[in-house]
Amino acid sequence: MAMHTLQRGLRKLGQLVVRAASSAEEAADAGPPGVEVPLWNWRREALGTCTLPGDIFNVPVRRDILQRVVRWQLAKRRQGTHKTKGRGEVRGGGRKPFPQKGQGRARQGTIRAPQMRGGGVVFGPVVRSHAHGLQKKVRRLGLKCALSAKASEGRLHLLDTLALEAGKTKLLDKNLDTLLADAPRRSVLFVDSSKVGADGGEGLRLAASNLPWVDVLPAEGANVYSILQRDQLVLSRAALDALVARLHSPVRPR
Repeated sequence: MAMHTLQRGLRKLGQLVVRAASSAEEAADAGPPGVEVPLWNWRREALGTCTLPGDIFNVPVRRDILQRVVRWQLAKRRQGTHKTKGRGEVRGGGRKPFPQKGQGRARQGTIRAPQMRGGGVVFGPVVRSHAHGLQKKVRRLGLKCALSAKASEGRLHLLDTLALEAGKTKLLDKNLDTLLADAPRRSVLFVDSSKVGADGGEGLRLAASNLPWVDVLPAEGANVYSILQRDQLVLSRAALDALVARLHSPVRPR
């Protein structure tokens, strides 16, 4: 009797363990919760709310990943045109500068040797590429971390459209004063759907061209360094949809 009771208890315990494990797997598959942000217009009038995907805008911010991606970006954009001349490239020095013996001086074979003034450089920089590889998953995770950092700090603003009535710098500056009245407006990054999109396009870029603390990028060109470089991130609704589609697409399409 006692043995049957013990077996029943162990069976129930095993069922509880299986349920707990399945619940944990379901919670892990669900991912982090979404982030709810208000949807504004240029006059800072609330048009509703929008829930940002948690797997993009609510991931743990890993500084090591951000550092790797920024280092990869800055290394990739270096020109690498630095160059010094070696002893075989410096002009002159075809003959022995002075006799080998009889003058009490150290023997020299050419005035273009590295130890001579005006001579070549030993192991100097040469023209090369500084780019190095970085996994696509790491680059994608870095972009998610940068977006999540802006969202968690309250520096991400969502607008229905970034289009202006006219491509005037004065109009954009006035709209920014209204939109970012509660935030310290030191530098701003605008992200629209494309350079010719209806939610920003050429008019927005023309208006922002005279503001050195404002950058404009299409959703396809949004990157970690540009997002971290600016204090405020302003997205259009179309740009948000394009970013979500970009980050939800498979890393290696079949």
